[in-house]
Amino acid sequence: MKKKVHIISLGCPKNLIDSEVMAAILAEGGYEIVPLPEDADIIIINTCAFILPAKEESIDEIFRMAELKKHGICRYLIVAGCLPQRYGALLGKEMPEVDLFLGTGEFSRIADLVESLCEERPLQRSLIGKPDFLMSASNPRLLSTPSHTAYLKIAEGCSNHCSYCVIPFVRGKFRSRRVDDILNEAETLAQRGVRELIITAQETTLYGSDLGGNAPGLSFLLRKLARTEGIRWIRLLYTYPADLDDELFRTIRDVEKICNYIDIPVQHIDDDILTSMNRRGDSGLIRRVIADARRIIPDVSLRTSLIVGFPGETKEKFERLLAFVKNTRFDHLGVFTYSREEGTRADTLSGHLPERVKRIRKDIIMEEQSSISREINQSLVGSMMEIVLEGESDIPGYDYIGRAKRQAPDIDGITYVKAARKAIGDMVTGRITSTDDYDLFAEALD
Repeated sequence: MKKKVHIISLGCPKNLIDSEVMAAILAEGGYEIVPLPEDADIIIINTCAFILPAKEESIDEIFRMAELKKHGICRYLIVAGCLPQRYGALLGKEMPEVDLFLGTGEFSRIADLVESLCEERPLQRSLIGKPDFLMSASNPRLLSTPSHTAYLKIAEGCSNHCSYCVIPFVRGKFRSRRVDDILNEAETLAQRGVRELIITAQETTLYGSDLGGNAPGLSFLLRKLARTEGIRWIRLLYTYPADLDDELFRTIRDVEKICNYIDIPVQHIDDDILTSMNRRGDSGLIRRVIADARRIIPDVSLRTSLIVGFPGETKEKFERLLAFVKNTRFDHLGVFTYSREEGTRADTLSGHLPERVKRIRKDIIMEEQSSISREINQSLVGSMMEIVLEGESDIPGYDYIGRAKRQAPDIDGITYVKAARKAIGDMVTGRITSTDDYDLFAEALD
């Protein structure tokens, strides 16, 4: 009888891809992937350790699954990914319930390691090597996203060393996949019915910079990806302001399949804070990049993420950030409170703020963004949009929930659609009839 495995993926879409790779490797190795942990002989938790709330979520999930292991059918509990990579053997002392800890470099070995565990062969309890795994098109994936949408990781790791961030420690230096390898994976995904590719990496705009002086960059890659038969939308996440340029903006504008949507995490606008964060580019650059994006792509939708409460963020510096949010009017915006992470340079800075102050500042910005989003959405009433249908709606009068091109999954709003009988994954043209703070309501034309 096949042993049953349940995989829990925490954190970002990049983690999700790693979980999909592990699931497919295990399935090819004769294991059955099951949707419920209660039914599993083996539970794998792919953890996140980016900031304190992510670590807390990972630890809570580990203990929850350990309790299930104690009282259920689960025999083995495996903790993988960023948390073990960051804390290594230390976790073993605190979590005796866990049978195996795997770092971010071990994903491709998951089937062999699980087999060794199940057959009780000698095996180190903590396998934490170099974070050097870089997936390729040869790695299978068992998609966990809706069948019409998939994330496509074009690079791994980061070499920016922002002062608050642990990513270089847990994911290694930035390293790009080869263009042909990415195109092969895109072709495979399209053949499986995927119609939307969501491009992801720790920093997508740096793509190709590590492959040699004449290596193609992101614009070249996007144009090549757009030729993939069956792909309708290509969406770009995790761009870095200092690496955005007019060539990329023109590519987004001119290639129909590329959504006029750019995710630009700017983190802050005060120059002193940006310097302390070790961010490349100052406030002037950030403002110019945003202006250029809107000049070249008139209907572009911009998303950003910010950090409030960074050490040294005075009231005046925060008010400068708030004014920037009011004046820039991002279509979508998320806010993190600064998380003090041991081993980072920011941890050693003076001027750390109370958690209460950080939370208040986050709430102030999100309240402002709510008003901005509501006004932007209201301006869209009467416009026509292409919408992908993703599920059935529970709101009376609307048959489906979906997303417009201006909405990324999970992080932006959704669109409720009135439509005749359709299939999940269909793309329809709809007229926006009403809105709320973050969501749209539409009627399909056909």
